[in-house]
Amino acid sequence: MDHLPITTVVGTAAFVIGLVFGGVAQGTDFCTMGSLSDIVFMGDWRRFRSWMLAIAIAMVGSQALDAAGMINLDTSIYTTSQFGWAGDIIGGLLFGFGMTHGSGCGLKTLTRAGSGNLKSMVVALVLGLFAYMTLRGLFAIPRTALAGATAINTNSFGAHTEALDEILAVATGIARPTMRWIVTGIEAGALAIFAFKDAGFRTSPRHLIAALLIGLAVPAGWYATGVIGNDMFNPTALASLTFVSPIADSMQYLMTYTGTTIDFGVASVGGVIVGAFLVSLFTGRFHIESFTNTSDMVRHMVGGAMMGVGGVVALGCTIGQGLTGVSTLAVGSVLATASIISGGIIGLKVLEAGGVGEAFRAVFSRA
Repeated sequence: MDHLPITTVVGTAAFVIGLVFGGVAQGTDFCTMGSLSDIVFMGDWRRFRSWMLAIAIAMVGSQALDAAGMINLDTSIYTTSQFGWAGDIIGGLLFGFGMTHGSGCGLKTLTRAGSGNLKSMVVALVLGLFAYMTLRGLFAIPRTALAGATAINTNSFGAHTEALDEILAVATGIARPTMRWIVTGIEAGALAIFAFKDAGFRTSPRHLIAALLIGLAVPAGWYATGVIGNDMFNPTALASLTFVSPIADSMQYLMTYTGTTIDFGVASVGGVIVGAFLVSLFTGRFHIESFTNTSDMVRHMVGGAMMGVGGVVALGCTIGQGLTGVSTLAVGSVLATASIISGGIIGLKVLEAGGVGEAFRAVFSRA
């Protein structure tokens, strides 16, 4: 019997990973935008600590795979020799602001759509459209111009990638394998300490389970593409979970089925939606929800557009950069994640003020 095509095997693995990822996110209410909202409006840091612990777990697992020679994170899109700091900042701020107006990041958009939220379905469509415009359409022109004008080539100071462990290894003369674990230990250790220092988080099984399973999904994605997909004749590009470009690719796949193949990103998007649907159905949380009025619809569509543009410019979202990218130790991923958080907090403050118009009026009334 003939072996299954490698794309089918990797796609199946991606669907299963996405299924678990979406089910866990839906069942535990894991949401990075929601975690910022909890902090700003309620002073509750538990969901944010869950995200931070998930990053630490993803980082340790991913670096362990790389150290074992099973994958090479230097071939990922996050650790190139071009440090696009401007795109990380601008795209991150756009995405963070947009996710507050679209009621969630890319992951939350998919899980809410899977649980019957029609608003999130519209956000996903707008996000995918604007992401594709920024990847290969009209907005690709200014995106590439920005990258070309501002990117720093790490080769200029002796590093082949923007991975922090390599940059520090070049600067200090310490062997990179040793520096890898120094950086990973400091970063992951600090995140774990931050998460576990709170008694409310330590005694919350829901948040602990979310952090563990969400964090482990990232190295699982690297394994699926880098090990299972390591075919001599048709190798799969090294990738893991992210939810901006894959939403755009999924829309293209649905429209041009006969001319495309399911890759890791498309399959994982499908898995997340199905996983969220099954969990919401099983828990009785599935229900149809639509827009309350015109302004609600406009706000969500604007949020989706900003996430689509920002997510591509920043090379990822709260998951793509905030988990997967950071797990590679890429400097740009940390910068993009910090920018997403900043944009999200600004967006929440604007919403609290009654919207962009009210925020501007408040500023100028005090001037």
